[in-house]
Amino acid sequence: MLRSDEIASKQIEIGVKKASLDNYKKVLLSIFAGMFIGFGAHGGLTVTQSLGNIDIGLSKFLGAAVFPVGLILVIIAGGELFTGNNLMALSLMNGKIKFKDMISSWILVYIGNYIGSVFLAYLVWKSGLVNESIKSLAISTAMSKVQIPFVQSLIRGFLCNILVVLAVWMASGSENFASKILSIWFPIMLFVLIGYEHSVANMFYISLGKFLGANISWKEMWLNNLIPVTIGNILGGGFFVSIVYYFVYVFKKEENKTHSYSEQLSYK
Repeated sequence: MLRSDEIASKQIEIGVKKASLDNYKKVLLSIFAGMFIGFGAHGGLTVTQSLGNIDIGLSKFLGAAVFPVGLILVIIAGGELFTGNNLMALSLMNGKIKFKDMISSWILVYIGNYIGSVFLAYLVWKSGLVNESIKSLAISTAMSKVQIPFVQSLIRGFLCNILVVLAVWMASGSENFASKILSIWFPIMLFVLIGYEHSVANMFYISLGKFLGANISWKEMWLNNLIPVTIGNILGGGFFVSIVYYFVYVFKKEENKTHSYSEQLSYK
C-alpha cells in the first residue's frame, strides 16, 4: 500500500494521462463506465425490491453492498468516470495540465457516462427482467430523486463525491485486486447506505424510472437532480478533497524541493 504522499503523486500522473487520452477513447471508456455504474444500480434495485416492506435498514444495506460492483468494474476493468475524474484537479493545481484540458475531459466523460447510463436503462427496460416489484421501486426511486430540493441535492452530491474520490484514492494506492476491491467497497457502500447523491448513478436510476412509467420529463431530470448533484459532486471531489490533499501532500513537497534547489545554488 502506497503512502498518501505517494498516492498524491500517482494521482497527478493519472490526471495527466487522462487529460492526454484520445477523445474517442475517453468517450468509449466513459460509455462503459456509465454502464458499469448502472449494473451496480440495477443489482441494488433487484436485491432491495421487496425488503423495504420488511426492514428498511437491512434493505438499504443490502442494496449498498451490491452497488460498489459498478466502481470496482470501472477501476479494475477500465473506464472513465466523471466523479472519479474530479481528482484531475490535483494535476491542474500542480501545473501538469491546463484548465481547458481538464474541463474538456470532464465534459466528454460526463456525456459518455450519460449515454452509457441511459443506454443500459433502456436495455434493462426492454430486457423483460423488470418485475412489478422492481418496477415499483425504480419508479419511486426516480420520483423521489427529482423531488429533492436543489440545495439538499447539492449537499448530498458534495458528500457523495468525497467518499467516491477517497475510494478511487485508496484503490490507486493498492497493489493487488483484493485490496483494490476492499478500498472501493467500503466508501461506496457507505454513501449508498446513507443516501448521498451520485450524478452518474442518478442518470441510470431516473432514466430507468422514466422508461418504466414515472411521470418525469427529461428537463425535470436535469434541472431537479442532475445539475445540482453534479455541482455538488464537483465541489466535493474536485475542490474539497483535491484542495486539502494538494496542500497536505503536494504543495509542501514542492516547496521543499524549491528550498533545496535554492540552497544548492547558494553553495555554488
